[in-house]
Parts: sequence; structure tokens; C-alpha cells
Amino acid sequence: MADPQQAPRQLCCREAGSAGASWYLALLGLAEHFRTSSPPKVRLCVHCLQAVLPRKPPARMEARTHLQLGSVLYHHTRNGDQARGHLEKAWLISQQIPQFEDVKFEAASLLSELYCQENSVDAAKPLLRKAIQISQQTPYWHCRLLFQLAQLHTLEKDLVSACDLLGVGAEYARVVGSEYTRALFLLSKGMLLLMERKLQEVHPLLTLCGQIVENWQGNPIQKESLRVFFLVLQVTHYLDAGQVKSVKPCLKQLQQCIQTISTLHDDEILPSNPADLFHWLPKEHMCVLVYLVTVMHSMQAGYLEKAQKYTDKALMQLEKLKMLDCSPILSSFQVILLEHIIMCRLVTGHKATALQEISQVCQLCQQSPRLFSNHAAQLHTLLGLYCISVNCMDNAEAQFTTALRLTTHQELWAFIVTNLASVYIREGNRHQELYSLLERINPDHNFPVSSHCLRAAAFYIRGLFSFFQGRYNEAKRFLRETLKMSNAEDLNRLTACSLVLLGHIFYVLGNHRESNNMVVPAMQLASKIPDMSVQLWSSALLRDLNKACGNAMDAHEAAQMHQNFSQQLLQDHIEACSLPEHNLITWTDGPPPVQFQAQNGPTTSLASLL
Repeated sequence: MADPQQAPRQLCCREAGSAGASWYLALLGLAEHFRTSSPPKVRLCVHCLQAVLPRKPPARMEARTHLQLGSVLYHHTRNGDQARGHLEKAWLISQQIPQFEDVKFEAASLLSELYCQENSVDAAKPLLRKAIQISQQTPYWHCRLLFQLAQLHTLEKDLVSACDLLGVGAEYARVVGSEYTRALFLLSKGMLLLMERKLQEVHPLLTLCGQIVENWQGNPIQKESLRVFFLVLQVTHYLDAGQVKSVKPCLKQLQQCIQTISTLHDDEILPSNPADLFHWLPKEHMCVLVYLVTVMHSMQAGYLEKAQKYTDKALMQLEKLKMLDCSPILSSFQVILLEHIIMCRLVTGHKATALQEISQVCQLCQQSPRLFSNHAAQLHTLLGLYCISVNCMDNAEAQFTTALRLTTHQELWAFIVTNLASVYIREGNRHQELYSLLERINPDHNFPVSSHCLRAAAFYIRGLFSFFQGRYNEAKRFLRETLKMSNAEDLNRLTACSLVLLGHIFYVLGNHRESNNMVVPAMQLASKIPDMSVQLWSSALLRDLNKACGNAMDAHEAAQMHQNFSQQLLQDHIEACSLPEHNLITWTDGPPPVQFQAQNGPTTSLASLL
């Protein structure tokens, strides 16, 4: 959604027009002095403002004073009851005063924020609807209130109502001649349609947005920020569809765009059209967001060192921003970055670090119930992946089952089911459950999501199951389908996994030459990613292949590599299982545990569950 461009909240004195109101000016000046002190002297500021009311000032002065008191109490104290009382009075009084829009609508906006903070959403919605209804002659406030109500519906997961409001806002912005804000409304609507997976509606909307953004001539930073918003939606759309290769031109444009923005200076000149007084995100937040989508791309493509590099940059930038800015979106960015880098660590053989970062995500979620609600399924999925990496299959199953119960996101559901199927395959005695899962992610028939990457992974899981069943020709068919799909979109990790499994099949069948043709490129690709498990598997196959072919030197070299990989993985395994955070694998219900208590060895249990 969009945010208003606001000056610092100054205590205003427009109602003090006569010399008779000098007492009011004096009190207001003192209040502003105390408010802007470092640190702010909030109690003294409030006392000065409260001193205005017993003098029975005119209605305009009274309404503005209630707004000022409500605003100071809301932003600088935890006294919600008093803040609410003042804002309600400001809203009530200002509605009776003509041409008093700034006080009237700011009171409505702040009061609805406060209601939402107090979980009184049912009080906030009618208030905003009334304010929207009576603000149609005030473009800035009408647009701002529409954005605010759409945001409220989005937080409630009522995306249909939110989309309707954003559509109303786009049409209103067009009528009042603000193509910039029209684009913001449409892009926000496009973002929600992507969340709802309404792809048939998204494509024409994004096409229209692209035309509006390119044709709009205005403030360079505003124009570039619209382009960033537009390109972020395009990139995430491609990544959701698992199209890692197809996204590259858009991602490159996005990276160039953010470089352009970083060289532009903020213009102090306000737009002539009051409906244009909005921005999507601050420049610094946009930079972090571009790092984030770059990490998402690198993770999917299997460029894990690149993902690590951009994660480090983004997290460093986030730490600096969080010192000055408590915006919830920064914590969301941090959690999503950590979720991706945790998956990278598990692939590269750094389980202990991954576990500590999972614990870090838990701590961030403890600070925000909404953040936990949005990321609980992902958190349990990451724990499931960690459990697989340390061979705790029962715990992996419990974590994935919990994640499935918590998610409504189709792509995440398919990802979890695919990994749960791999657990059942490894256990070897869960055929009934496995057949049920495989039927739900059948890549040949009615695959549940449009993701190219997930469909390719479903073919791989089928191939893996057929291999364990000894149905080698069937396995080869599935794996060749995986290879075809992963090569088409540069899905390097799936390519490496498919090659090494095909190499293993050919080895079992006695076709050593064909096996070597698969295993050597698998090893090269796994080293490039780097994927420690595929390197371990490939080196074992190369050792056995070279032994079978009488290549003693090559067999010795491969055996040495295999031993090195085994030692690294074993040491990391022992370190991870010895951490108190390892006890997280038993957590399957409620909020994240607060404390971990280390005991003797890796079989410790969560202190909070004892």
C-alpha cells in the first residue's frame, strides 16, 4: 500500500488569529518546545495542551487541541484510553465545523489506527467508511483513507474487499487527474491479486500499470519508485511460478532502477496535485526489498554464495534502519531473508548456523503476534527441513504436518507435501501415506499449483520413489522430465540431484559409462552451488565407478573427497545436535518457545515444554 508524505507532526496554531488568543499561542509554543526537546518532555507538553481546555476555547480551537493531545498521547505514551477519548472528541466536534478537513480526517485516521491497535477493528471500519464518504471533495484525505481501509481489510485477509476499495481509489484518482496515485492504487491491487493467485486478472492489470508508469511525467523519484513497485510485482510473479531463467531480464531492470533511485536527491517541492502526496516505500526500504528478491532468485536458481552475499548486505542495511525506524515491514523483510538463508545453509552443510538462525526467527516472531501468524507455517517447514538434514525423520514428519495445518498458501502447501513425501520414501514403510501424498502432487495430472519449479520437483520425487522401488525405467522417465524442466529454467540444484540419481540408476544397471556421464556433471554443478549432500553422493559414486573400471588413482581421489565431505558433515551434525536450539524439533504447537536449556548431549528437551 502507499504511505502519505508527511511533514513532522507540528502542533499547529491556525485558530489563534487574534491578539486575544495570545495565551493560546503561548501554551502552544511551550507545548511544541517540550514535544521537540531531546528527549521529548511528553508530560509537560500534555500539561500545556490540557491547560487550553478549561478556558472554554472556540470549537475550532477545542477540536484541534483534542487532536493534538490525542496525537501526542498515541505516539509518545501507552495511555490508550486518554488518547482515544481526545481523538473521539476531536472527531465529534470537527464534524460540526465547516471547512475543517485537516483536523476532521486526521482525527478519523488516527482514531481508527488506535482502534486497530486495541483489536477493535469493528469500530475502525465504520469510522473509516464514514470519513471516506464525507471526504470526496478533499482528494488527499479521500485517497489516504481509502488506502487505510484497504490495508485494514488486507490485515484481516479480506482481500476481495481490499481489492474493491483499491479499484475505487484508482478510478477516483483518475477523475481528479492524478495518474501517479492511480498507478499506486492499481499496483497495490495487483499485489493483492497475486496473493490471491487471480492470474487472469493480474496480467491485464500489470500491462495497464506498465503503460501508466512509462507515460507519467513527474518527480523522478516518484516515477522510479513506481517502476520499482511494478518490477517487484513482475519479479515475484515469475519467482512464484518457479521461472528462474525467465525472470532475469526483469530482475536486471529492477536492480538498475534501484541504482538510479539511489543517485537521485529527494525533492523538497511538493506536488501541485494534493492527490499525489503519497509514496510507496522510502528509498532505503526499497533497497532492502531489491536485495531480498535477488536473494529469492539466487536461492531458487542454486547460486547460494550469491544468495549469502546479498543476504549479508541486506541484513547489515536492516540493522542500521532498525536503529532509527520501528516500521513492522523491516521485521518482515528480516524474517523472509532469514528463511531463505536458512535453506541455503542446510544445502551447503551448515546445519548449526541454520539452527541458530531458525532460533533468531523464533525470537523475532515472539515480538510480534502478527509476524508469527504470517510465518508460523514457514517456521515449522524450516524445522522439518532441518530435521531431514540431521536424520530425525519422526520429528520432520511432525513439523511438516504442523506446517500443513497452519498454511493456506498453495505453493507452500505443495512444497511441504513434496518434502514430506521424501521423508516417507526414506522411512521405507509408509506406502499408504506416500501413495496418498503422491496422488495430490501428481505432475502428470492436475498439478495443484502453476509453479514450474515445484512441478519439476514433483517429477523428481516420483523418480526417487521409483528408484527405491527398483522400477528403474519408470524412474528414468520421471528424472528426464525433471532434467528437461530444470534445464529450461536454470534450476541448478534440481538438475544436480536428477543427474546424480540417474547416475546411480545407471551404475546399478551396470552401465558404467552412462553413469559416469551423469555423475561428473552432477559433481561439477554441486561444487558450483555448493550442495554438500550431492557432493557426498557424487563422490561415493565416482569412487565406486572408478573402482569398477579399474581406475585406482581416480578411485583414491574420489574416496578422499568422500571422506572429507563425510567429516565436514559429521562435525556439523554433532555441533548442531549439541546446541540447546536443537530442542526446537519437538515444538509443534503454540507460539515459539522462549528459552532453551542445554543438557548432556543432543537428546535435550525444550525447557518450556517440561
